[in-house]
Amino acid sequence: MKWALVLTMACALGLEAHAASYYVVVAGLGGEPDYEQRFTSAAKELERIFKSASQSAHVYTLSGAQATRTRLAETMSEVARSAKPEDDFTLILIGHGSFDGVLYKLNLVGPDVTAREIAAMCDQIGARRQLIVDTTSASGGAVQVLERPGRAVIAATKSGTEKNATVFARYWVEALQDPAADTDKSDSISAMEAFRYAARKTAAFYDLQKRLATEHAVFNDTGRGEGVHEAGNGQGLLMSNFILLRLGTSHEAGNDPAKHALLVKKEELEQEIDTLKYQKAAMDPQDYRKQLTEALLELAKVQEELDK
Repeated sequence: MKWALVLTMACALGLEAHAASYYVVVAGLGGEPDYEQRFTSAAKELERIFKSASQSAHVYTLSGAQATRTRLAETMSEVARSAKPEDDFTLILIGHGSFDGVLYKLNLVGPDVTAREIAAMCDQIGARRQLIVDTTSASGGAVQVLERPGRAVIAATKSGTEKNATVFARYWVEALQDPAADTDKSDSISAMEAFRYAARKTAAFYDLQKRLATEHAVFNDTGRGEGVHEAGNGQGLLMSNFILLRLGTSHEAGNDPAKHALLVKKEELEQEIDTLKYQKAAMDPQDYRKQLTEALLELAKVQEELDK
């Protein structure tokens, strides 16, 4: 009964259908032509991906001269005025970051912005489910400042002392373009799937180059503690349920009003299954198998309807 209640609350509070998705993508100061082009290109590609993913997506992109602390604050305030509690909010930071042992800063045109300022901007947004993806150097130094319950934080580096330019952003963008990132074959890419894809590709990059890795991606989605490399002990549930992109049938259904209700039901069932898997160790084995079987059968029925 205890875990059934936990599951019910999780579905009611954190796994409900989401009316819209808000994305803010920031390409910070490059400093050099190569970085400037790289950062701007990644931001524009993300903008294209998100805008084509769903008619309900609201995408804001800041790059070049627009990537200032003032413009970022204005954009976040605009999102705060529009986003509802049931919506999803994603902030993606691309560029160079710095960490002096106390403060993390994202390098922007003009004054830099600190992790505390970024957190305050996100706090004013009413969306209960949030994701911050900081792909910059030294981004690990921002994790504990940015985190809060209901907000997942991804950083390209494990700490603020990994200060070299990163390649994580490149593979984060690639994860949203490669169907192979959809490891559970759900016709969608979650934040956890994108993280694993980008982290794996980043590690392979350094291996191929025969270079010592200067970045080790981490995440935290429990709202407390340090960043981790792998899911477990409560970490990873929110990110597994946070859908960034729909593919194939799911993408088409997401833009088809006639099938939208079925798609919402599918996402709810997938999230319920993920929750069950995380609670397995603490559940009665028979009860776990029963709930999982029922959810899988229901999911198969919904998918059959979507495929018609």
